[in-house]
Amino acid sequence: MKKSKFRISFPEDEKIHFWLSMLLDAYAIMDEGVSKDIKKAEKTGKKLACSRGCSNCCETHRDIPVYPIEIVGIYWYVIEKIEEPLRAEIKTSLIKHKKGEKCPFLVQNICSIYPVRPLACRQFNVFGKSCEKGEDPFYARNEDVLKPSSNYLGKALYETTPFYNVFEEQEKIDFINSGRLNSLVKILQHYPWIELAKRMG
Repeated sequence: MKKSKFRISFPEDEKIHFWLSMLLDAYAIMDEGVSKDIKKAEKTGKKLACSRGCSNCCETHRDIPVYPIEIVGIYWYVIEKIEEPLRAEIKTSLIKHKKGEKCPFLVQNICSIYPVRPLACRQFNVFGKSCEKGEDPFYARNEDVLKPSSNYLGKALYETTPFYNVFEEQEKIDFINSGRLNSLVKILQHYPWIELAKRMG
């Protein structure tokens, strides 16, 4: 894959963890695609409402899908990359988290795993006015929610297929299109993150 300006790198870690490069490649594809879709929408007069510091969707969404490779990525990032005092805050949040509550990685109204936030989070952008507290624009004003080009998600997922022991091109396409990959999806807010807290020491 051609290196993108959206591609973040962890060179030493990528040498150790075979899956990390494919995950970061997938995120770069999604970030680039979403960026293009936002620019396209802005040319029609739409104005992006999302900005740094806004965490409404992290609080209101209760069904953020995460793929297995993304869960592994979150484990890696939290255990190996996050330092104190944020580390202790995340651990406390994970221990206290109850199934179905807001995202446990939202700490002090900031995404504590932003570089490895899930594909679903990367796609979700809102135009027009900023969200009101407790508002879920996906249901309240769906017309203001970015509709990302589906081919970017497909391309991103394609990059991750070797993680699931799928290597041949046609097998990769079938694995995605058949729904087999989607059948592995977990809901972030329902996942037992207490297991990650135990691994944090």
